[in-house]
Amino acid sequence: MKFRVERDVLSEAVAWTARSLPSRPAAPVLAGLVFEAVESEGGEGDNGSVTLSGFDYEVSSRAQIGADVTEPGRILIHGKLLADIAKSLPNRPVEFSTEGSKVLVSCGSSRFTLQTLPVEDYPALPTMPTATGAVTASGLASAVSQVAIAAGRDDTIPMLTGIRVEIEGEKITLVATDRFRLAVRELQWKPEQQDMSATSLIPSKVLSDTAKALTGGDWVTLALSGGDAGEGLIGFQSGDGASSGAKGSRRMTSRLLSGEFVKYRSLFPSEYNITATVETAPFLEAAKRVSLVADRTSPIKLAFTQGEVTLEAGAGDEAQASEAMDAVLDGEDISVSFNPSFLLDGLQVIDTQYAQLSFTVASKPAVLMGRPALDAPPQEEFRYLMMPLRVPGQSAG
Repeated sequence: MKFRVERDVLSEAVAWTARSLPSRPAAPVLAGLVFEAVESEGGEGDNGSVTLSGFDYEVSSRAQIGADVTEPGRILIHGKLLADIAKSLPNRPVEFSTEGSKVLVSCGSSRFTLQTLPVEDYPALPTMPTATGAVTASGLASAVSQVAIAAGRDDTIPMLTGIRVEIEGEKITLVATDRFRLAVRELQWKPEQQDMSATSLIPSKVLSDTAKALTGGDWVTLALSGGDAGEGLIGFQSGDGASSGAKGSRRMTSRLLSGEFVKYRSLFPSEYNITATVETAPFLEAAKRVSLVADRTSPIKLAFTQGEVTLEAGAGDEAQASEAMDAVLDGEDISVSFNPSFLLDGLQVIDTQYAQLSFTVASKPAVLMGRPALDAPPQEEFRYLMMPLRVPGQSAG
């Protein structure tokens, strides 16, 4: 095998495929990336391509890049090591060539000789499911980042570590929860069938990494396969092979999680008695400052009165902090306490000038939404529900 490729193109492709490789592979070959070089249909020239693939039996990733292929072939190289090498190479074209069981990597005056792994022992990658529809890359990345914050981290309850994807016609709904908070985001997309309806549960980390990595193109194709719960696949693809230029295409698949998801819709109140609106950026900065004195189990208290909100944390002989800022309150005065990390997570993904907190009573869950202006309604396509913390001596509302 022999090919030549631009350093940046190679480095990005290797980093993208190697990121999902297991740190402790079940078999040595699973630490590798498969390189498959093919010549262009017209023969030797700069229109050939190289496909890089990685797989751990749960998640597969594949990147196709344009290259000048002079000898087609297929080899398996240790992925993490190659990723480290690729990003450290000088900004010159990189040439790969094989000599027996070794591969030579040359770039400028840099030379590396790497031992290949037995490519014949590598498992076959799963087949990409049939395309279900397409969503803008930026829209998907933004939506996933907003809901992923609420996904659980406890692997003993796999269902809570996932993001639920609900498809109804031209709308996708993403949902995640760790039982103490819940995030919902709706976005539009272009389905292959207008009356399509489907649900799936995707590992949050997989979906987050994929959405971030596929922002290079304009559109991302989603592909869902059938099968029993937990046995299906979901696929994502950005670009379309050689037509996407030197950087080519990116494709990944993931097995779906099993388990019945929380019936979350009933958790949101049908109406609110109290709403408080604050400017997002100053509120976030104030919350960060006040939270410095709060540990993981200490709450941050928000006391809303007409025209103002006071943030407080710390009590007794411990360090304490407080700060007041402008707020618009519609309803009675209310004091409520939250886990500081949960509040900060929610505020950090609000992308509008104002944030609105909606309450029924202080002891019931509050809902955070973005609001573009004081005279505009809240944007309900993103809703972030938080359970309040019960604090001794604080009114239940």
